[in-house]
Amino acid sequence: MLMFLGGLVILLVGYLLYGRIVELVVGVEPKRATPAVVDRDGVDYVEMPHWKNMMIQLLNIAGVGPVIGVILGIKFGAIVFLIIPIGNIIGGAVHDFAAGMMSLRKHGANLPTLIKNCNGSLLAALFSIFMTVLLLLVVAVFITTPAQLCDSLMPQADILWYAVAVIFVYYIISTIFPVDKIIGMCYPLFGALLLIGTLALFVKLMLEAGSNPALLQESAGFRKYMFTAEKHQPIIPLLFVTIACGILSGFHATQSPIIARTMRNEREARSDFYGMMVLEGFIAMVWAAAGLAIYNLFPEQMLKKAPAVLQFLCSHFLGSKVGAIVVISVIILSITSGDTAMRSLRLSLAEIFRIPQKKLSSRVLLCLPIIVVVALLIWWSNISAKSFNLLWNYFAWGNQVLAACTLIAATEWLISRKRNAVITAVPGAFMTFIVLCYILWISPAHGGPVGFGLELHAAQIVAGVLAAAVLGLAIRRGLKMRRR
Repeated sequence: MLMFLGGLVILLVGYLLYGRIVELVVGVEPKRATPAVVDRDGVDYVEMPHWKNMMIQLLNIAGVGPVIGVILGIKFGAIVFLIIPIGNIIGGAVHDFAAGMMSLRKHGANLPTLIKNCNGSLLAALFSIFMTVLLLLVVAVFITTPAQLCDSLMPQADILWYAVAVIFVYYIISTIFPVDKIIGMCYPLFGALLLIGTLALFVKLMLEAGSNPALLQESAGFRKYMFTAEKHQPIIPLLFVTIACGILSGFHATQSPIIARTMRNEREARSDFYGMMVLEGFIAMVWAAAGLAIYNLFPEQMLKKAPAVLQFLCSHFLGSKVGAIVVISVIILSITSGDTAMRSLRLSLAEIFRIPQKKLSSRVLLCLPIIVVVALLIWWSNISAKSFNLLWNYFAWGNQVLAACTLIAATEWLISRKRNAVITAVPGAFMTFIVLCYILWISPAHGGPVGFGLELHAAQIVAGVLAAAVLGLAIRRGLKMRRR
């Protein structure tokens, strides 16, 4: 109980203090004209109110990660209540803020362009291919997951493919229409539903934990099934791949440029980028607490898949009717990340191939190949549970590769501007270590997809050396950019 409450305090104090430090280091210029003003096109570059931008950014970044991810991640133990807020404040929120500010200063540019500015055309081309594949996986995952949840709400009827079709059609429409139409109109309502559901669960947990503090501690039944290194589930690196949203997620860097194109003033950046990541951290903490509580009460739930646990805990703590509404809010949560992932993919491809997006016909033509590839991924991932798990594993690892690349690029950017790059260098080096360690260690023998299958200690040493080398190259590159 105390660890959970302490984690919430870290999030609040971190936003007020460290968030301000990060803002000062990066340097916000309120008088600088934003891309929404300079490059207005009525489609992607549109001025929107600050409160609406905050809500859109929250829903853009808060996919199923801060719910499904933490329901899985809390199996590592109550230490998660400290790892989430600390990682959020010094890692995830800094990552989102840096990505947003780099985009703001480059006419709302997407990640491939930002990477090209820092690392040249060759690395940018490789990164563009990687990011395109990742976003295709994101869209497929964020169609399949909410469709599966919809299907589970109606066990008497087989509606999976109907749900897939409806969600996919919505994605296409929201990707093509101007940002202030579908997204700008629907997201405030969706955001309110998400926050109300999370707060209802938070209040219920606090009431129950107040009379039974052990509810948010590790019980004997919980420890029997919890993740440990002996079970091929080590905290490093596996936790930081399992829980992305809430701690640090590379996917967020693909979303920040969408808001960078709709902001009226740079002064809004701290609350839009840093603040909404902190709020996502709160959401992750609440759902992690709910997961621990339900596992303590019903340890057998630890053997079930996260979506089934989600439904069970909502029904248990909130009742069948309110619980169903909260599950619907989670479905909406994943949908509102998938649609902007598809939009971000359209914008990135448009930048790469220099295709203007003001005409509707241009947006439609650019979306056609995306639709075909995503449809094939959805079909393949639904062939079997094994296919979907494989899709999810590579999506999760690729997501954190993206985070490491963004933070390393931000480090180079800050050094080139004669700013203190420690704020991005530390989490950047750490995430580089995590993704290298994961791919060096993971293998079917270790309970995951294909990797190099090294022993954990050896993987950690090699990853540490390689991460240090990457950081050294980033510092050198930043200094070289400064001398230009």
